[in-house]
Parts: sequence; C-alpha cells; structure tokens
Amino acid sequence: MSHDAQHIFIHSLNTSLSFIICSIYSNLSMASMLQLLLLLGSLMVASAGSLNENFDITWGDGRGKMISNGELLTLSLDKASGSGFQSRNEYLFGKIDMQLKLVAGNSAGTVTAYYLSSKGSTWDEIDFEFLGNLSGDPYILHTNVFSQGKGNREQQFYLWFDPTADFHTYSILWNPQRIVFSVDGTPIREFKNSESIGVPFPKNQPMRIYSSLWNADDWATRGGLVKTDWTQAPFTASYRNFKADACVWSNGKSSCTSNSPSSSSSNGAWLSQELDTTSQERLKWVQKNYMIYNYCSDPKRFPQGLPAECSKTS
Repeated sequence: MSHDAQHIFIHSLNTSLSFIICSIYSNLSMASMLQLLLLLGSLMVASAGSLNENFDITWGDGRGKMISNGELLTLSLDKASGSGFQSRNEYLFGKIDMQLKLVAGNSAGTVTAYYLSSKGSTWDEIDFEFLGNLSGDPYILHTNVFSQGKGNREQQFYLWFDPTADFHTYSILWNPQRIVFSVDGTPIREFKNSESIGVPFPKNQPMRIYSSLWNADDWATRGGLVKTDWTQAPFTASYRNFKADACVWSNGKSSCTSNSPSSSSSNGAWLSQELDTTSQERLKWVQKNYMIYNYCSDPKRFPQGLPAECSKTS
C-alpha cells in the first residue's frame, strides 16, 4: 500500500472512530460463552493458498515477510514503521477468506487492518480492523462499509475467543445483493443492498485486498488514553490459508461471464448466496451478545436522522 493510500485510510477511520472507542465496554456472561460454543457446530475451513502468488508486500522496509514458500505471511510494527501488503488481483464480487493470528500480549495502540478497497475520491471499501488492547483485555473487531466515498457505518464487536492464541478465519462475502462479514464461518454482520431507498452499494468498482499493521495510539485504545508500549516491539500479525472464490477484474473485464445472480450456476453459489435460517439465528445471537457499537443505534451522532439503511437490518 502506498503511503498516500494509507493516509486516506487512516483519515477515514479517524473522522468517525475517535469518539466511539471511549464508550463501547460490555460485559459477557459465562452462559453467553457456552451458548456460542453450542452454535459453532459447523465451521468454515479455508483451503491453503500460496500467499506469494497472490500478494505483494508493498511497504515496511522488510518488516513484512513471506515464510515457508509463501504459506505464511507476517507483518511487523516497531517504533520506526509498520508494514503492509496488497493483492495482485482486483475483484468485483467474491467470497474472500483469510486466516489471521493477531498481535499477542500488550497490543494497545496497534491496529491490524484487513480490507477490500477501490481507488479514487469516491472509493468503495469493506473493512475488518482489529483494535489492540492491554494484555488480558479483549480486542475490538471494527467493521465498516464505504460506498462512493461515504462510510460512517461502523459496527464493532468483541470476539468469543482469544484471536492471538491461534489462527481464525475472517471472511467477506460480497455479491450484488449483500455484504456479509463472518468469523470462523459464523456471520457477524450483513449489509444489504438498499439502492431501492437511495443508499449507494459497492457494485461497480473493482477492489484489491489490503492489510496493514500500524500504530494508531492517538485513538485506537480507549480513545487514545492507552499508548503503545514500544518496549514490547516488534509487534507481529500472521496470515495464512488465503482463499478467493471471486470474479477477478482485469483489463476492464470480469473473469465471470456475468455479474448477475442468474449466472450463479456457472460462477459459484456465493454470487447469489444469502443467509439461511441457521445463519440468521447465529447472526442475531452474535449481535445480541457481542456487538458493542452499532451506528444505527446512535441517534446523537446523526442529528438529521439515522441513515436510511438503518430502517433495514444492516
């Protein structure tokens, strides 16, 4: 990722996050933990993919590394710099899986970002961001959707496991009808196409996959109250088992014969996939027990009225 692109990304986060982080603490019961374990009956398994064939490390002066013939990629952060990578391909719709193991220990002040993004001033973007915390305190998983340069659609979650102890699969399903964020096969958020009520939806701009590990201790942890402890550096995040069932965009054309749902038989079921009854119940369960911020439940932030899509489930 270029530093200009990183600057745009950081700016878009800062404009909307600095006041959210201070008010999102939530208590989870042991009963909630046990309920979730019962719900995780079927977990997604991502097939192994060679990262060095699909990604380029684009910044960090050697702090990003390909290991084991491209089976593992690591990003590191120290006081001098973070690091990042991007996909060689651009995609216009797809089902994207990646396994991540996040920065362990005292990760306060650090952000691990994993997202899809197009270019330009009216860019589209689909975000996972992992906000670090003090040892023993939970990570915050931040999600956002930008369409035509407009974001401010944050939903944030605690996770039901330690994301630093092992690898877990983070997935984005993006088709013409919806965007679904999932963790280990369990949906945590659905952003539906609401163009019928005037809400732009990402569907025309191909996007690359980006990831970066960087210092954001001016806002990332408790609104910037907790700073990065550089004595713990270098901080490291790890990636493996990339999988993309997707329409690759190249030379102005899609690798799929059509972007319409009717072509799903030839391009993959994901192109018209929706949440079945079991997945809808899992989504409701996660949002009830683990969601700690929802822009659609924050009327003070939107004095002119909540965004139109908040009248639906997003």
